[in-house]
Amino acid sequence: MPPKAKFTQEEIIKAAMQIVREQGMEAVTSREIGRRLNSSACPIFTVFQNMDEVNAALIAAIRSLYREYIREGLSQQLAFQGVGTAYIKFAQNEPKFFQLLFMTELENLTGIDHILAVIDENYNEISRSVKEPYNLTKEEADRLYQHLWVYTHGIATLCATKVCTFTDKEIRERMKEIFISLLKNIKGA
Repeated sequence: MPPKAKFTQEEIIKAAMQIVREQGMEAVTSREIGRRLNSSACPIFTVFQNMDEVNAALIAAIRSLYREYIREGLSQQLAFQGVGTAYIKFAQNEPKFFQLLFMTELENLTGIDHILAVIDENYNEISRSVKEPYNLTKEEADRLYQHLWVYTHGIATLCATKVCTFTDKEIRERMKEIFISLLKNIKGA
């Protein structure tokens, strides 16, 4: 009979998330997780087969946290502005998680529409949040989303890397200005 697990999967992943928050993904090792749990690394492997499984569960937990931010943004009256603000908030509040999800080198991806669909599982829902209220075609909504994502990603990256900071008001104003400008351009095109 296999040994009884000393820790739950959730406890192990919570410890791993704290390591990422403080030191980044490269610091996540079985030994460091064990140390965080006041244990050796051995109990981790009664719950997980190997560190690849731990890392997959860790990434899934971080993506789940990111989804919570996006859901909150989509629930705002101006959903698209809410999503952009939520994306930036995620970068401000969880810079190491943001860097892991959105600033890690990807291979063999071309075209912004393809990249966004790969890195953000919320792509279609976010695109719809622009399409329907502003009576845009799918192509127009995707184009608007892609342009805004580049702008929003720039602000988020500046925040995640601590190059500069923005207040909530500054973020909302900038998002509104760029959104209106792009929308006018797309509608007038």
